Amino acid sequence: MREIVVCGEALVDVVQEKRTSDAALAPLQPALGGGPFNVAITLGRLGSAVSFVSAVSTDNYGDAIVGALRNAGVGTAMLQRRPEPTSLALATIADDGSAQYSFYVEGTADRTVTDPGSLAPTVAAATFGTLSLVLEPGASVYENLMRRCHAERRLVVLDPNIRSVVIPDADAYRRRFRSWMPFVDVVKLSDEDAAWLGEGPAGSTVKEWLDDGVAAVVTTAGASGITVTTAEDEVSVPTPKVDVVDTIGAGDSVLGGLVHHLDRVGALSPDSVRSLTPDQWREVAVFAAHVAAVTVSRPGADPPWAGELRSD
Repeated sequence: MREIVVCGEALVDVVQEKRTSDAALAPLQPALGGGPFNVAITLGRLGSAVSFVSAVSTDNYGDAIVGALRNAGVGTAMLQRRPEPTSLALATIADDGSAQYSFYVEGTADRTVTDPGSLAPTVAAATFGTLSLVLEPGASVYENLMRRCHAERRLVVLDPNIRSVVIPDADAYRRRFRSWMPFVDVVKLSDEDAAWLGEGPAGSTVKEWLDDGVAAVVTTAGASGITVTTAEDEVSVPTPKVDVVDTIGAGDSVLGGLVHHLDRVGALSPDSVRSLTPDQWREVAVFAAHVAAVTVSRPGADPPWAGELRSD
């Protein structure tokens, strides 16, 4: 059995609904979230064998996080329960469904994660990203695990999911991101992430990441679709047309769908990913786009179960 481990934070998105008047505060609706948490939920609902590596609070929100993971079929044996509170993200929804975030992460549980130790031999792939690779001391723990997974010939997938408001030194982060590229097989990011990472004296580009050793870069562009770029080829697929409720968790659903499809076709290894043809990458991107289309058609990060996807 091939297993996937998802590494990173789980938190609570406090979604601010649209105001009904200028004088009234908009109501707040809590929802479980965090990029890596959403990826793990997506993989579990789609049917992959997946476990979550993180530090999760022992507060009520932390209990809800653990319950949601288990309900989705995500393994929780590697979770570390901590007394610190759960991180919060205030998400404000714009008229087009896009979300803007403010984060409350000082002294919270997820950034206190410690090394989980050796992963089981059955673990074929590991994903990393979002706040967990920014906030210390946990960021260094995840970075070391990423490098170890690469050395052990496990597939390494990275989604930086840039949240610039929590990055105190943009150029330092850009340099650190570039230093990870020799240890990463697949980078998934948005076009906005790619533009931000390319800015300033420490900026770098998709071509440079591929030259550093990345096998494929998967770039999302909202309604404009998904593009997969390798050293030899580039393929793009459109986004299915749906009525967008909000975009919370859309990119995370793409990543979960991508990794699940690689799992489904037996491509959870560095060598197999590098041998995929353009047509095979197109199939990966089409599947990931359909997973995300379901997510954005309903409120919050609510990815589909396998039975909700079209069979064609």
